[in-house]
Amino acid sequence: MTDVPTITVTALCLLDGRRLLLVRKRGTTMFMQPGGKPEEGETPAETGVRELFEELGLVVGPGDLTLVGSWEGPAANEADTRLLATVFLCPLAAEPLPAAEIEELDWLDLDSEQHRQDLAPLLTDFVLPALRGRILP
Repeated sequence: MTDVPTITVTALCLLDGRRLLLVRKRGTTMFMQPGGKPEEGETPAETGVRELFEELGLVVGPGDLTLVGSWEGPAANEADTRLLATVFLCPLAAEPLPAAEIEELDWLDLDSEQHRQDLAPLLTDFVLPALRGRILP
């Protein structure tokens, strides 16, 4: 049996009311939450803080993040790769501006039942059900 490569990431959920911020990285087609891979010695929260600044120009501290959950599932942009993700809820401190590898921003209405084909598996399989269970009545 062949080992499947695994990528460890931190993802951040930023809400504007009942809308979730999504990003699409340059050269990809799938939308996901902002975030990325840890640098050596970083905790998941520290990774989230750094990635949020690099990708969107937003400044928060590790204490501003609230754990939503940790999940393992298929990676959106790397074939035959598993994703091990720690996901945090993060305050939207200012208007996000795409930077670094972020090509596009979008907002997903959490009340909508619209089914989009351009959402990452982590988002559809784990994050959206957790957020809807946590913030929607």
